[in-house]
Amino acid sequence: MTVPHPAERSRHGRGWFEKLAEAASNLTSSPVFYCFCLLLVFAFIVAHAAGLELTWQLLIGDIMTAVNLLLLALLKNSERRAEHAIQHKLDSIAAALLEQREGHSRQAHEELRKAIGIEDEF
Repeated sequence: MTVPHPAERSRHGRGWFEKLAEAASNLTSSPVFYCFCLLLVFAFIVAHAAGLELTWQLLIGDIMTAVNLLLLALLKNSERRAEHAIQHKLDSIAAALLEQREGHSRQAHEELRKAIGIEDEF
């Protein structure tokens, strides 16, 4: 079974996952999330240094692992969408150059104009 590219899954604009991934990406690149991560690391160090029960140490470690896995999924989604947008732009540039060389460049220029704002679409 082949899984379609994230940018090709929804033909009618962005789907719910793409919107969620973008919002989460914006949140995780904020200073607030950075402070949250620092607090988690600090709590992890304090839990081990203070000799808290193993349950607390495992809980903090599990939270850090879950955050790590979620960030990995978001990063991969963002990477795939950017890759698809770049490939679309390169295809449009190649088509425009080819049509310009052949002497009829109207259609490729329109595709190139559309491709310039493709990141907003994906």
